[in-house]
Amino acid sequence: MKPARSSRVPTNPTSPHSAARMRVGVDSSSRYLLLFHYLTCKNEVDGSTVLAMSKQSQVTAPVQAAERAGTGNPRVILAILSLAAFMASLDVFIVNVAFDRIGESFEGSSLGDVSWVLNAYAIFYAALLVPLGRLADKVGRKQVFLLGLGVFTAASMACAAAPGLWWLVAFRILQAAGAAALTPTSLGLLLATAPPDRRMPYVRLWSAVAGIAAAAGPVLGGILVTASWRWVFLVNLPVGLIALVAAARAVPDSRDSRVSRLPDLAGAGLLTTGIGTLALALVKGGDWGWGDGRTIASFVVAALLLAGFVRRAERHPVPVVEPDLYRVRSFAAANVAMITFSIGFAGYLLTVVLWMQNVWHWSTITTGLAVAPGPAIVPVVTVLVQRYCRRVHPGVLTALGCLAFAAGIIMTLALAGPNGSSYASELLPGQLVSGVGIGLALPTLLSSATAALPAHRTSTGSGVINMTRQIGFVLGVSIVVAILGVTSTYATTHDAFVHGWWTLAVIELVAAVACLGLLDRRTRPTGT
Repeated sequence: MKPARSSRVPTNPTSPHSAARMRVGVDSSSRYLLLFHYLTCKNEVDGSTVLAMSKQSQVTAPVQAAERAGTGNPRVILAILSLAAFMASLDVFIVNVAFDRIGESFEGSSLGDVSWVLNAYAIFYAALLVPLGRLADKVGRKQVFLLGLGVFTAASMACAAAPGLWWLVAFRILQAAGAAALTPTSLGLLLATAPPDRRMPYVRLWSAVAGIAAAAGPVLGGILVTASWRWVFLVNLPVGLIALVAAARAVPDSRDSRVSRLPDLAGAGLLTTGIGTLALALVKGGDWGWGDGRTIASFVVAALLLAGFVRRAERHPVPVVEPDLYRVRSFAAANVAMITFSIGFAGYLLTVVLWMQNVWHWSTITTGLAVAPGPAIVPVVTVLVQRYCRRVHPGVLTALGCLAFAAGIIMTLALAGPNGSSYASELLPGQLVSGVGIGLALPTLLSSATAALPAHRTSTGSGVINMTRQIGFVLGVSIVVAILGVTSTYATTHDAFVHGWWTLAVIELVAAVACLGLLDRRTRPTGT
């Protein structure tokens, strides 16, 4: 058998402080698309990663000590860094609830146009997450954290003052850049100052902030949007300023002295442009016509750009994605499962919100309250899984989660009627079942993706799996927009939603099949 090239394996292990810094799954990140973004997309740090990091720290303790630029009260640092993460997670939740109101405020904007408020953020966050995390390891995590926090806060103000839709999209891109800088560095800074015996509890508390944001986000978003959608961005100003001043005064710096090369920013640019062009083709294909030259050209350009990204990853010494990672069967399967799961995850939230606001004509605050039960059940299921399902293989558990999520989508399409006369019998059952599916699948999928990787590659691997999830979000929103299109009657609207929900359910079934690839753990990466 031809051995894998060793050039893709880092010469030196990455800092154990950064070994878990990229576990940003809301969770944000997320995730329902943005109601779980930080819950399972940005703030999900699994125990296996932290445990591997802790074990590795016993070997490289002298290096770690040299990386620290000072000490501070770990509890104060935890509170400050969690506050910054809470601000970013809350923002994403609220923006999703405000989606319809944003479209109404900009006359002449279509569903496809407004979708870029979500897509632009997800695309740039995905592309910048790994490069900015690595850059922070080189130049100093505190510096990049403060810069990201400042950019995010300033961009939030700019979003609130946006005079037009495309100005709002541009400022959302700046927000994404700030979030991509502050998220991995906040965890890296926390791990660098937390006592070794307190790292696991601190990481869990840091991650729990996402659960609070998931519960408060929809309701708070509904309240703020009743005044104006611009308030969903203005709320970031006081929180951002408090976190910025507190972090500058109380959080010590840390870095990885062994990181000597800059990340592949050009490769990140190719990925950003390629995914953006693909989203453009999906969103505008219905308007232009799927056989139109512009649609075909967009698909071709997207394919060329993504091929260029893959080629550059094969050649660059510090690529955004290390190709050898995909030679690990479980990691490759987890990425396929993640992107397909996230498509359904993103699309389902958007369709539920649009259904309640455009078909049932519910207010934003009522919509926020109605969406809340889904995210509320996810942490409960996650805790129960960790306590009672430890012996269930991750591949089986995630596959069951995908099947449950697909069942929740099918229940929604079967029960939802035109009048919204009984939320408890029409939408709530599907949301609860899909919430169970997310709780079963997503945290386990995030943690098991890097289980077969050596400790010094878990940081890159966790960053890549979350980047993959963001790409799935973009594709999920784009597919839903392409299916829904423009409808004028309830019959056509209902048919469009049914087609969309069936499509998402089928994609979730594909994700369930991909999860079974986690059952084979025989493949291991080279260079361990």
